[in-house]
Amino acid sequence: MKRVVLGQLLALVGAVAGGVIGYLAFGWLVSRGFYGLAIPGALLGLGCGWLAQDRSRVRGIVCAIAALGLSILIEGKFFPFIDEDGRPRGLTFMVTHLHQLSPVTLLMMAIAMFVAFWTGQDAGIRLLPPNLPARSEEVRPGEMDG
Repeated sequence: MKRVVLGQLLALVGAVAGGVIGYLAFGWLVSRGFYGLAIPGALLGLGCGWLAQDRSRVRGIVCAIAALGLSILIEGKFFPFIDEDGRPRGLTFMVTHLHQLSPVTLLMMAIAMFVAFWTGQDAGIRLLPPNLPARSEEVRPGEMDG
């Protein structure tokens, strides 16, 4: 159990770090006139899978959903729907009007979800020892010494 919890915590740290780096990269690209909405979600999944200790299809699905949420959040922040008075609409309006986004935006969201799923389910760098017991009371003297 201990290995599973630590592995999932490491995956969460990797996902958050990847999402933040992706957000910053997207903002930097937009400021230079480029559009790369797939980058934040893809980096979220990549960071998650890179630090995860075991393969998990469920974690890949969670990463895909998180990538979609991150994509919607970023799209709403950088390119919000504008009402008649020139004010940006809220996130709820964005979610309920996703079908009105451009095909390129929807394609980028789909790519982000696919990459996040694919890379989020993998296990990258092995930071925890493979023989880490499920519970700390299962450790016997000399068992972890190699």
